[in-house]
Order: sequence, then structure tokens, then C-alpha cells
Amino acid sequence: MIITDKSIIITIAVPVFLLLIVIEYLYGLKVGKNNYKLSDTFTSLGLGLMSRFPPLLGIGLQGAAFVYVGSYLNLKLLPLDSPITWVVGFILYDLSYYWMHRMHHEIKVLWATHSVHHHGEEFNLSTALRQTSTGWLWKWVFYIPMIMVGVPGEVFVTVAGINLVYQFWVHTKHIGHLGILEKIFITPMNHGVHHAKNAEYIDANYGGVFIIWDRMFGTYIPQRSDIKPIYGTVKPLNSWNPIWANFQVFYQMIQDTINTKKLSDKLKIWYGPTSWRPDDVLENNPDPDPAKFAEKFNPPLSREQSIFGIFQIFAIVAFAALVTINVASQTYQETAIFGLIFVLTVLIISLILQNKENSFNIQLFFSIALILFIFSDSVVNSSLMASQFLIGYGLINTLYIAIGIPIQKYSLKESIN
Repeated sequence: MIITDKSIIITIAVPVFLLLIVIEYLYGLKVGKNNYKLSDTFTSLGLGLMSRFPPLLGIGLQGAAFVYVGSYLNLKLLPLDSPITWVVGFILYDLSYYWMHRMHHEIKVLWATHSVHHHGEEFNLSTALRQTSTGWLWKWVFYIPMIMVGVPGEVFVTVAGINLVYQFWVHTKHIGHLGILEKIFITPMNHGVHHAKNAEYIDANYGGVFIIWDRMFGTYIPQRSDIKPIYGTVKPLNSWNPIWANFQVFYQMIQDTINTKKLSDKLKIWYGPTSWRPDDVLENNPDPDPAKFAEKFNPPLSREQSIFGIFQIFAIVAFAALVTINVASQTYQETAIFGLIFVLTVLIISLILQNKENSFNIQLFFSIALILFIFSDSVVNSSLMASQFLIGYGLINTLYIAIGIPIQKYSLKESIN
């Protein structure tokens, strides 16, 4: 059994996704409805590419669990050579996805991983790539029944890839109501409702490909003409930091567990509804005022920051692509180190885009350290394409910061708390 996230369909689709993001951006400019912001787009791409490293490194129990179930608990009800198997597999996967997705919105500890996808306060194709890096913890559990009834590994991986690729195009505001298709499929309009945090829309439309599951199980909500969707999470992230994005809800749960007095509440925090918090905790740390829903997090950027940010978008995409394409020629240790470098890169750039104090100085130090690290050739082979890219990347960053702009200009305090 191959791990789902390693599907070749997803690997092939990524460059197509990026091209479509550029097309959507240009189209939005042309029609005067651009909804892309540099910092938000960088964060979405950074989180999405970061989420590819756990499956590259084989982190998690998914592969081992699928192999065990497929070998010892397999009822073998579906033969590989039957077209019916592919149809049944596709339908079963979407049904499993519906319940996995719904539970991740209804149970707090599951929401802690899934919330990353909903932090974005813009709704565009780049939002589709804003994925969690901790989903490997338990998402796979919901697909075990498929393996047990006999969906072959090849079928499972293929239908999973197709399902995920389908979900990309529904993250756009440029496509309106699609008539009869709205009753059968997930579309941009009904999925936009899913991403909305309005009280009238929240927790609805969970399907991956088919909206029929939501209609069957009572979770379908259509978009109303009198209520414009407001995107994001009820408790805003208010940050571009990828580490904070992945652990914000976990952190709050730990804090609430420590601060509440009742043992039953300490347990309920983890398995209870996503919106529930103990009364004694809410007294001292209330939830945010819904009246602030429309206030988007968007620290202002200078011209120098914008130029730097645009370069970083192309840089992280190129670096992640090189690591992925050449993973066979890298040792496990080298791929892990490249993954760590990628996370640190996205983290430091997020600090720059958020106007954190001395963030450009940190980037300068990191770039120089990166060059020296690669040249040392003690841990990572400097002849690898990813290594050579990092040398060039570090040099460009160093020159831009040290020569192109005055560093002291960016020794500023964060403009937005």
C-alpha cells in the first residue's frame, strides 16, 4: 500500500495549480476583482509546500496501518480488474472524506489540525494549497474501512489523488452559480459557504466532490443573496507565521486544559465541540467579538518588502520542486535537512512580511549561515541541485539586504499586534 499523499497525480498537478493561480490573479486584475494579497498568497503557498515534507519523509502511521489492514483484515470484496471497483472506490473515498472532513469541524483535537486550511481571509485558488502539516496524525483513520472492504491500494491512491485535485478549482470567487450542478457537486459557490465564518454559514458543505452527502446528512447550506461570506476562522490567526498556523489551536487547548479546574472539562476540551470552552476559562479569556469579523489581518508592506516577497514566492516553489523531483538522489537525512531549511525560510519571510523587529537582519544572518553550511559539505552534498539552489538563493538574499536596502530601515516593531 502506497501512502496517499505520494500520489503521482498530486505531484503532476502542482505546477498546473501554480499556473492557474497566476491566471486567476491576472484575470482578477483585468476585471477589477483582484482578491490576492502578497503576504496571504505567500503564506498559503508556504504552508502548502511545507505540508508535502511529512509524506516525503514517511512521517506517521498511515502507511503501516494501511499495509497491516490490507494484509490481515482485508475482506477482498472488490477485485482490481473490475471497472466497478474504481467507481465504488471513488464514491467510497468521497463518502469517507465527507465524514473525515465533518469530524474535523466538530471535534476540537481534529479541528486543531484542519484549522490551518481555514485561516485564510481571502478566498482564491492559493487558499486551496493552504494545508496542514499535522494531518498525518489521524486523517488516515477515516479511510481504514475502505481498505477493509477490499479497495486495492492502486485504486485508493488514484481516487484519493483525483479527489484532492478536484477540490482545487472550487476555491475561487470568479465562478458563480452553476445551476443543476450545485445539487450534485461541490462547486465554488457552495464551497465558499464552507469557508465562511458567518454564523449563518458555519460548519456546512463538507463534501470533496459530491454535495449530495451534505444534502443527505443535513449539513447543506446554500449561499444567500443577502449575506456575503466572510472568510477565515472565528478566532483569527492574525499572523503569517507557519508554525503558529499549525499549532495555534493546539496551544489554546493546552492553555485551557491547564487553566480550567474541573477534570471533566480538561478532557472535554480535547474531544468536545470545536466552539466549546470551559466557563471558568471564558470568564478570564473570552472568545473574540464577532463584530470584528470583517477586519482582515494585512500589515502594510513597503516597496522593498513587496519586491522581496515576490522573489520569495518563486524561490520557495523552486526549492520545494527541486527537493521533490530529486528525492531519489538524496539521502533521508538530506531530505530532512532540506525540509527544516524550507520551514525556517518560510518562517523568517513571514516575519519580514509581518514587520517583525529585526526580521531583515535575521534573514541576512540566515542567508550567510546557509551558504557556509552548504559549502562545508559535511552533512549535505553540495553537488545536489537543491544545495546549489540554496547557495544562489543565499547570495541573492545577502546582496539584496546588505547592498540593495538599508537594514536599519527594518528595525521596526510589528505594525499590527
